Amino acid sequence: MIPEGCKPVQLAHPQTSNGGFDSDWISLKNAIKAFIVVEMNQAVGHATKLTVNQATVVAGSDTKVLTNTTRIWANEDVAASDALVRKTAAKDYTVTNDIKKKQVVFEINPADCLDVANAFDCVGVNVADSSQATDFVSITAFLMMKYAEATPPSAIVD
Repeated sequence: MIPEGCKPVQLAHPQTSNGGFDSDWISLKNAIKAFIVVEMNQAVGHATKLTVNQATVVAGSDTKVLTNTTRIWANEDVAASDALVRKTAAKDYTVTNDIKKKQVVFEINPADCLDVANAFDCVGVNVADSSQATDFVSITAFLMMKYAEATPPSAIVD
């Protein structure tokens, strides 16, 4: 159930990938799993790299790449189809260099992907510089919560 069992949290409102950016950070302390959904509107073709990083705090002050690879799905042309295609497990994904609307999904299982032994329980996404002012990206995480609650705990505070 959304939002009690699968809480949506916006990591990045629609913004240009010109100059690149880091999304907001979220804590997965109260989540079993997170699905990070990246929506892209590329008005100018660019092979934009998306990297999921981990941190120990939602300020994202001590970041590093994921400890292990994660499952990734992508739809490189959402105008033509709604099919998500499973990609090779990795720590990042680079979209094809073409003018299309795209969707990329990262599955983050904290126990498998994060350095939980060293208190890394926060995630965020780095969007590489596209040098294209008309290419836009938005990012939403869907958190599968450990416990269903009418008001799930915040994921944006430690």
